Amino acid sequence: MRKKIAAGNWKMHLSLTEAQKLVSEIVNMYQDEYRGKAEVIFGVPFPYLHPIHHLIKDKNNIHLSAQNMHQATSGAYTGETSAPMLLDTGASHVILGHSERRQYFGEDEALLAAKTDQALAHELTVIFCIGESLEERESGHMLAVVKKQLSGGCFHLSAENFSKLIIAYEPVWAIGTGKTASPAQAQEVHAYIRQLIAERYDAQIAAGCSILYGGSVKPENAQELFSQKDIDGGLVGGASLKSRDFVDIIKAL
Repeated sequence: MRKKIAAGNWKMHLSLTEAQKLVSEIVNMYQDEYRGKAEVIFGVPFPYLHPIHHLIKDKNNIHLSAQNMHQATSGAYTGETSAPMLLDTGASHVILGHSERRQYFGEDEALLAAKTDQALAHELTVIFCIGESLEERESGHMLAVVKKQLSGGCFHLSAENFSKLIIAYEPVWAIGTGKTASPAQAQEVHAYIRQLIAERYDAQIAAGCSILYGGSVKPENAQELFSQKDIDGGLVGGASLKSRDFVDIIKAL
């Protein structure tokens, strides 16, 4: 049975004091209020990885993720961070392919494939993001875009390695805009992603792959989104910065 997951992507927000307070609140509320088995992942800025690790290292089903990493193990790459460095901080996951990385930093499928290989080689779990822009959706190309991103970034992997990925579908037009894909729209693309995985690998691997929805997930829409057959949780932005909202999203799983 595939995992249910609530992952928070903090992006470039919070002070360290605020970050520690937020995690402490969420962990306490999660333990007090939640009786399910969903996993929680904190996607935090690089400087906060190590101190946040100390707050969650002994907690069941709670994990730490970086928001990016370099494709090389080491080298003269000023300002970059490698997979071994992430492991040293206590991180177990890394977010790759987020639309903001693609848009602002020009990351393409070839680069993301190399980053994915590097992460898996160091036993980091990859949360691999895909999704279309508003123009691509309105022109009817959203499924082609999703296929290109998924196949170009991930389908070179062996079945064993692909099975270690978490996929996150994030329609770019719904990230930080307050707009959300309807449950039916989101389910359509999630089902298509699972179909692509089955065609590339097999039905068992497709059935076991956790596919998250990202794009203005909040407590008000989480339960309806998560009730869809192929949506296994959320990659949550703004709502993950509010302890009450994020815990309510977790509880919707």
